[in-house]
Amino acid sequence: MQNLIKHGVVVADDNWRLLRDEEAEFAADENVILPLSRFLQVQGGEHCGALAVLLAPDSDPLVLQPHLASLTLIAIDFPAFADGRGYSIARLLRERLAFKGELRAVGDVLRDQLSYMAQVGFDSFAIREDRSAAEALEGLADFSEQYQGTVLQPVPLLKRRVPN
Repeated sequence: MQNLIKHGVVVADDNWRLLRDEEAEFAADENVILPLSRFLQVQGGEHCGALAVLLAPDSDPLVLQPHLASLTLIAIDFPAFADGRGYSIARLLRERLAFKGELRAVGDVLRDQLSYMAQVGFDSFAIREDRSAAEALEGLADFSEQYQGTVLQPVPLLKRRVPN
């Protein structure tokens, strides 16, 4: 996967291969990101590479609850810029399910979304191939404060005010 921002840095190499096709073949020692249904079939099998899961916007992340401790990466698909369901999935994974691994936004991911995505718990972003990851990286610094509580800053701004 190219055009990747991970933990605030543009990453040249990524050892994960994203497979969107349920029937796609992969090597036994390959690190792969699989759609949820395929992940549930393959998980616990004889695959010796690392496995990660791709959640579609209509996926139920609660299905992953028994697997969260062993997952190092969950990718959440944004098939269209205007589809915001992935934000809710990310926040649910971070806040309610306490997922500590890498949370990656994939699909139609653009600079304008990065700050908001980081606030709900994403720590890596696969930027669209037709855009520059280096330029998109600046989107993480678009806003210095958030009014509401977020995954990164659970205390709302009003409660963080310093008394005079």
